[in-house]
Amino acid sequence: MAIDYQARIPNNVDLSTDRGLQRALEHWQPAFLDWWKELGPTTFQEHDVYLRTATSVDAKGWATFGYVKMPDYRWGIFLADKQEDRTIGFGDHRGKPVWQQVPGEFRSALRRLIVTQGDTEPASVEQQRMLALTAPSLYDMRNLFQVNVEEGRHLWAMVYLLHAYFGRDGREEAEELLYRHSGDVDNPRILGTFNEPIDDWLSFYMFTYFTDRDGKYQLKSLAESGFDPLARTCQFMLTEEAHHMFVGETGIGRIIKRTLDEMQKLGTDDPVTLRKAGVIDLPLIQRYINFWYSSALDLFGAEVSSNAATYFANGLKGRPDEMTFEDHDCSGAFENVETPDGVQEVATRNAMNFLTRNAYVRDCAVGLTRWYRTIKKAGFDFELRLPSERFHRNVGVWAGAVVDPEGKPCSPDVVEAALPSDADRAYVKSLMVAVTEPGKCANWTTLPERGVNNQPIDFEYVRAG
Repeated sequence: MAIDYQARIPNNVDLSTDRGLQRALEHWQPAFLDWWKELGPTTFQEHDVYLRTATSVDAKGWATFGYVKMPDYRWGIFLADKQEDRTIGFGDHRGKPVWQQVPGEFRSALRRLIVTQGDTEPASVEQQRMLALTAPSLYDMRNLFQVNVEEGRHLWAMVYLLHAYFGRDGREEAEELLYRHSGDVDNPRILGTFNEPIDDWLSFYMFTYFTDRDGKYQLKSLAESGFDPLARTCQFMLTEEAHHMFVGETGIGRIIKRTLDEMQKLGTDDPVTLRKAGVIDLPLIQRYINFWYSSALDLFGAEVSSNAATYFANGLKGRPDEMTFEDHDCSGAFENVETPDGVQEVATRNAMNFLTRNAYVRDCAVGLTRWYRTIKKAGFDFELRLPSERFHRNVGVWAGAVVDPEGKPCSPDVVEAALPSDADRAYVKSLMVAVTEPGKCANWTTLPERGVNNQPIDFEYVRAG
């Protein structure tokens, strides 16, 4: 499906045929641009950035690359191709035709799902707005801006659904998405992780590895929805989300490689010695993993959830890759869920958050396995690990439990020692010095093996406008 880039709001939903909706979205557009200029990436709004833009939603040619100033980026509304005769794939309505309009009885629940997802998109842009000032290379700065503009487009995706299908309530919710701000004392973002400051690049890479991976699983679950416009919207968003996780995994991997080079050069793994050399020691990376991973686990919600059961039963939100399961009803099935009171048998429908989170945990482990191989190949025996799912939790059955990264009861001091200290964060921030010469990078990381879109490493990814 080609995207109409001649329209004021690029889209592939025939927006021009619905004048009322078009006017409503054109009314929202200036507010979005004001928000972007105020709370989007600082300082570089008038620079030319080598960005990817969607041109169609098929697999062959969905993106083109070129220089663009970020305020001129062609945000818009893009849905995956409509699948004729699609039916609801799970729950009590399984086998019935998918809904093209919002069923009245599910209106509130669907709106809540869309608003919660939509709120995360501008939040991450706000969290990352100052990072470009300390970008370790032009390559990294460009990747940051690519993530930012795509999160902006994902906001447009949810706002379109609110405007098109929820009337006045939807329009008000769309305005609220620009009214709440990350970390704001009076009007914070809905989910706690999206109020955490991201003021160094190690945090950014952790966020894109762990938090954007949570986004992948939320989008995969919503892409199964019986509300077809939501499902098609999320299917296309997933194609963009993959780049965000790539930024995180390769960003952390490059830091590890640089640290290993220095460990081999100095013949030591001593953190004090390595910090004198200006690199990030592996135990510090582990503490950042402990923080961001445990925070991302909270985003899945409670392990035992009546809301999750209702969403599944009503066909609103499935499991990621629902069609790979044999039982799509789950009304008589049970799962074993570990709680502080021991393993409990929980109805599968009530354990949907738990099952989705388990898939996420397995996915997160893949990168850590790759990093461990890199460390071992360099001649060192240090394994970066995912902490226990009990560790440092604020949501679910383990919320408030005082356990160490292995999941065993401990003193609060042990928990604190397993998380980044003020000294850790101060040290990492001290390394954050911008490098803007093409083909060069900061001392604490390395350049990537390949450039963007087959461009050379020393390509001018960001240039003055």
